[in-house]
Amino acid sequence: MTLDSGARPLEGKVALVTGAGRGIGRALAIALAAQGASIGALARNREQLDRLVGEIKASDGRAIALAADVTDAAAVKRSVDRTALEFGGLDIVIANAGISPAPGSLTESDPQLFQDTLNVNLFGVYATLRAAIPHLESRGRGNVIVVGSGMGHKASSNSAAYSSSKAALWMLTRVAAEELRERDILVNELVPGPVDTSLSQPGVSGILRSNPHEWLKLPEDVVPLALFLANLPLKGPTGQSFSLARREL
Repeated sequence: MTLDSGARPLEGKVALVTGAGRGIGRALAIALAAQGASIGALARNREQLDRLVGEIKASDGRAIALAADVTDAAAVKRSVDRTALEFGGLDIVIANAGISPAPGSLTESDPQLFQDTLNVNLFGVYATLRAAIPHLESRGRGNVIVVGSGMGHKASSNSAAYSSSKAALWMLTRVAAEELRERDILVNELVPGPVDTSLSQPGVSGILRSNPHEWLKLPEDVVPLALFLANLPLKGPTGQSFSLARREL
């Protein structure tokens, strides 16, 4: 199957997607490629990345596999630089990599797991943005999409690590938006709500119990909003949170 050349609004753009090996990140990488973007696909699992890149190339897209851990700032920088070098720049960043530990109370929690969650969900995005911003600036504009969570906006018991990391991430998103506003680099948060992935399973059942009318999505259901954000105009919204949840955040 070849990509539809008549519907490629991202033709000539370059996008970096973290956590691209599976779930939401994989679905977004495929969708961006289908709209014409060249993809730097970053994740820890090389085998998953190779399958993704193979699928994109089989549909006449362009992509490279970047096996790296987002908690390793030097490795992230090398991956971002390689993407810009390979495709001639960088226009879009989707900071999606994250982990979600099993629910548990503060007193029962594992301190190392708490630290690991902050390292991936918060520091990993910081490292990604820090490496990407110079490349976006050289383009004179850019779109950054940070994949957040409703649990970073509203307190929930037994989720200290995940909720704290996502709450801090929402603040990082707003700080970055303020710093980059005058440089026409848009930084917004995408809140998927509950998505049926292996990552989200520990917390999804609790969300659905508390919110029986919530929308349980597949990764592909997140694509339309992500593409909307990736295609925002030069003076579009920044520092905003866009949610697919059916509950109040």
